[in-house]
Amino acid sequence: MTLPVPNLDDRRFQDLVDDAKRYVQRRCPEWSDHNVSDPGVTLIETFAMIADQLLYRLNRVPDRLYLRFLEMLGIELVPPAPARADVTFWLAAPRRDTVAVRAGTEVATGRVDGSDAVAFATVEDLDILPCSLTAIATASAAGEVVDRTEQLADDGTFPCFGAPPRVGDALLVGLSGAVPRCVVTVRVDCRAEGAGVDPRNPPLVWEAWTGRRWKPCEIDPGQDGTGGFNRPGDIVLHLPPDHAESVVEGRRAGWLRCRLVQPAERQPFYEQPPRILGASAFTVGGTIRAEHAETVQDEALGVSEGVAGQRFSLARGPVLDAEGSVVIEVVGPNGFEPWERVDHFDASSPTDRHVRLDTNAGEIVFGPGVRQRDGTMRQFGAVPPKSAPIRATSYRVGGGARGNVAAGAIEALRTSVPFVTRVQNRRPAGDGVDGEDLEAAKRRAPMYLRTRHRAVTTSDYEYLARTADPRAARTRCLAGDGAEASVIRLAVVPSISGDPGRPVEIEAYLPPSDLLARVAEFLDERRMLGTRLIVEPPFYQRVSVEAKVRLDARADADRVRQQALDSIYRYLHPTAGGPDGNGWPFGRTVAAGELLARLAALSGVEQVDEVRLFRFDPRTGTRVDGWSSRMELGRGALPFSVEHRVEVITS
Repeated sequence: MTLPVPNLDDRRFQDLVDDAKRYVQRRCPEWSDHNVSDPGVTLIETFAMIADQLLYRLNRVPDRLYLRFLEMLGIELVPPAPARADVTFWLAAPRRDTVAVRAGTEVATGRVDGSDAVAFATVEDLDILPCSLTAIATASAAGEVVDRTEQLADDGTFPCFGAPPRVGDALLVGLSGAVPRCVVTVRVDCRAEGAGVDPRNPPLVWEAWTGRRWKPCEIDPGQDGTGGFNRPGDIVLHLPPDHAESVVEGRRAGWLRCRLVQPAERQPFYEQPPRILGASAFTVGGTIRAEHAETVQDEALGVSEGVAGQRFSLARGPVLDAEGSVVIEVVGPNGFEPWERVDHFDASSPTDRHVRLDTNAGEIVFGPGVRQRDGTMRQFGAVPPKSAPIRATSYRVGGGARGNVAAGAIEALRTSVPFVTRVQNRRPAGDGVDGEDLEAAKRRAPMYLRTRHRAVTTSDYEYLARTADPRAARTRCLAGDGAEASVIRLAVVPSISGDPGRPVEIEAYLPPSDLLARVAEFLDERRMLGTRLIVEPPFYQRVSVEAKVRLDARADADRVRQQALDSIYRYLHPTAGGPDGNGWPFGRTVAAGELLARLAALSGVEQVDEVRLFRFDPRTGTRVDGWSSRMELGRGALPFSVEHRVEVITS
């Protein structure tokens, strides 16, 4: 039960004016004109307005005390989480030596409408390794491999697939070495002999060998210049980070594979295999993960006054809290000396050079002095000498939803890298979450007191999981039963950027592996002995909606259709959907009647004739036969929108 907050004085402006007029009638009966035009009434209203403002501030005292209680409990605001994106560094021309892109290399978006650019920094080193084509072979669907290297070197030609081509036939390209994370151009001189495929959508998949299996390589749209080996051109491949060398037909190389797959429905297949006349390969770039962050170096914070409990503000904030990312130095006998960062001063002695960081406020705090019962002072942590300069050698700032920029938005290179001409994020940045506000912290406080950092009930697991990482937008804990009574399953929904009224790929709804690992590690220290914890993505039931709506005479059909699709996608969204707009409830049945009511409320819709629900099979990419008006999701499951269709009927 929430304790009621007292209203210390509930009088408002008009109440104060009326009280003053009644007081005037008793004390000054000769003052009979109480109209608003009277100068005396104007003065009464002026003082009433001032008193009303004072009462408002007085009634804020309970909120201020509440925040002080939060500080005493050690509850701090959850800091923002930085957005992350894979950034590709493109070379000006192929190189014979390695081009190194060091961790901390900064890139940024362009400035739009005068707004500041959003900066990103790479989190790992990237080596853009040179390569060349040293071997080539063909493989049949049955696994028979034929080495074509000598044949190609003697200016011979060969068919890249079997005759006739079959699903599973492949062309193998051997590079001079493994080039993980690199972008490789495969230049092919080929001749199509009545191939018969659609060059805009050939039934081909490029893959790279990782030492254990073949992993798909990514191809940017429009980057297959051969049109499925129908003409000479370049194919630009983005290789996975675990590309490795292997031996094929006695030749050791970093192998790539172009494999024939089953064409899409109503798409033609190869009638004859294309012939390869020549081939080469070279590295044109590399891709590495970057996050929304900037590094500030060598910032002077001020001069020590030689007293306990000093605070120094950083010029920028909030600070990204990463291990070793913040270095504070104070001038000592041997020049600038680093001070160790601690979470609290409980175990700090007067000689320990300890400092605490408030990431949200961007403040550096030195140890306080506390007066004991006997009147003596106890110092927690050392005090910087008087007049000693203090500086922050380095710290990182950034984070928040502002970093969830669109694909292609990162285009500027802030840190100079030799031989690199441009950068690009081929996919939108994600995982950026704003920091917690005061209202959210006040709502979290009762649960904090209840759990005491121990996971016992399902609500404890859900609360602590959201505390572990701000990217966990929603969580659902399911206790085991029967033979698995000790198994605790926790489903984590990540924060999802972008418009909830637009379709997205299923990968956007899946939490990244580092988020799951961080939550699992955090909860493993707090779970009860004898329980087994499994942290995983939720089960998403793919749902396809088919609706028929009738328009009124003045409505625009395209606009209404788009509004209807937006409404369906938004209503079934895992973090912004549901009846209350806070995310679809876990396990809640999807009912066609609810969607019908939402569509009927749209502007321009006269009547909704029908709403059908279909299950969608991800293996076949088609709807499962048979529709229903109610779809049971199962315990802890969420809906995932796939290919909704709205038919607009005009009268």
